[in-house]
Amino acid sequence: MTEPRRANPPDSGSRNLPLPGMAAISLWMLTLSVLGVIGVLTHRYPAGASRIVILILSTFFAFAGLGLMRKRRWGWALTLGAVVLCMSFGFYSLFHSHQGQWVVMALVNLVFFLYLVRPEVTQYLR
Repeated sequence: MTEPRRANPPDSGSRNLPLPGMAAISLWMLTLSVLGVIGVLTHRYPAGASRIVILILSTFFAFAGLGLMRKRRWGWALTLGAVVLCMSFGFYSLFHSHQGQWVVMALVNLVFFLYLVRPEVTQYLR
């Protein structure tokens, strides 16, 4: 009796790697996480609740980035939430403080969101 053929042989390493866009978004999430923790540790944020919120968001971004890097569906969902959160904050800050650099952050996150909802990306997840 013969064993059924697999679509992807186990020795094929290319299937284990994330898509390049997913890897870039994962690194973006991990970078945001590290920057948040560094900001808290160097006292760039006011003491109290804002530091706790930033640490919680940094943890959320780290889990999102790691889950997406491992091609997990929960990582994809967390990353979508994180990207929408960052995009919303960018647009809010743009309209509230009228600073142009926030439009770059909002547009980068919009591009990430549009990439993540593509069918080619969603079918690649486990």
